[in-house]
Amino acid sequence: MAFNAQQVAGWGTENELRSVTDGRAMTVAMILFFMVGFLTCLNDIITPHLKSIFELNYMQAMLVQFAFFSSYFVFSYPGGRCVDWLGYKKTMVLGLMTMAAGAAGFIPASYLASFPVFLGALILLAAGMTTVQVAANPYVTIIGPSSTASSRLNLAQAFNSVGTFIAPFVGGMFILRGAPQIASALLHSMTAVAQQAYRQAQASSVRLPYAGMALLLALLATALGLLRLGPSSGRALPVQHSRTGVLTQITRQEIWHHPWLLCGALGIFTYVGAEVTIGSLLVNYMGLPQVAGLREQTAANYLMFYWGGAMIGRFIGSAILQRVKTGLLLCIVGVGASALVLTSILSSGRLAMDTMLGVGFFNSIMFPSIFTLGIQDLGPLTSKGSSLMIASIVGGALIPLGTGRLADRIGLQASLIVTVICYAYIAVFGAAAIRRRVLTQVPPEIPPA
Repeated sequence: MAFNAQQVAGWGTENELRSVTDGRAMTVAMILFFMVGFLTCLNDIITPHLKSIFELNYMQAMLVQFAFFSSYFVFSYPGGRCVDWLGYKKTMVLGLMTMAAGAAGFIPASYLASFPVFLGALILLAAGMTTVQVAANPYVTIIGPSSTASSRLNLAQAFNSVGTFIAPFVGGMFILRGAPQIASALLHSMTAVAQQAYRQAQASSVRLPYAGMALLLALLATALGLLRLGPSSGRALPVQHSRTGVLTQITRQEIWHHPWLLCGALGIFTYVGAEVTIGSLLVNYMGLPQVAGLREQTAANYLMFYWGGAMIGRFIGSAILQRVKTGLLLCIVGVGASALVLTSILSSGRLAMDTMLGVGFFNSIMFPSIFTLGIQDLGPLTSKGSSLMIASIVGGALIPLGTGRLADRIGLQASLIVTVICYAYIAVFGAAAIRRRVLTQVPPEIPPA
């Protein structure tokens, strides 16, 4: 992959590495992360709701997450190209408008009570989220000092967690509090017309929250389009290393020659896969007789503890990462998450439920930490590396689908062993990064804002 030298701002231009974080740009980024987190977490409410409406097995229910997260793989590269062509701000505006269209798609899907139409709306919504995140993640890393990039991205992701914390409450209130569910045998005794009417009544509960989200996203896109944000692009200049005084000329490179990027991409794949698997199945997991036997709406309220732990952990992690190496903390939380899931699988009752909910706290700093380690030192390839990292979110499509298939065969509780393996890899990746040497002579790529 070649890069356009005119898009690279070298040290010594107006886009030299900043000593102070751009507060206005950071505020915009935090709002975007909040919206992405909120809408992503609503999938954890939509999944059991659609499973009940359309009488799906676990693997079929996981098609919700497959449709949503496979879009990250399909649209991440086009999203990266949009950053190169349009810059960060215009790309984020485009992504927000696409998200608004996807959220609005839930309205006809609910009237039709069609599972494929729901999946289509989710794909469009995820396409917009992919575009927003391809621009927003690297944007956060370059609007302030490079030494605090990981901390800054963790802080932005903390607002993502605020959205995920609120979403189960809103989803439980508006989506799961729909028409009363009826027994499967009674549903099958109905005529086809009566069955469709029942499904339409159940599906109608999604209209208000998603219509509200569509309107809010459109307004946010309009407001963002009117803001003036930096940094702007500079001219390509030879880059002088600030310490050694060596004059470095940026050369053509391939992202596939960067092993840390590739390992980081696998880390994103496993992390998102594990987090989405647990989040999607938690409502059903807490409904198991051997775990807690909770009703869907009650279990949705407990889901707030899972995402609330991630929110608290990200605020704490943002502060800890000012003093502790990213790799070390990543290793610790990877080991902790593995231990909690394994304990839950091997236990029952309140212990099984609480340990699984506790995984959210250890998930907290994983994504931003893996992402930062993956794109570190990429220089002019940063946006392309970001595209690969975002594409790896496809793990949220494949791992839940595989786990769902396994759950249909061996049971839901035992199937979560898949996530133990995922977290073990993350722990190993973090441990390997502890002694990684950081290069400082290559400047970041800064597309026009």
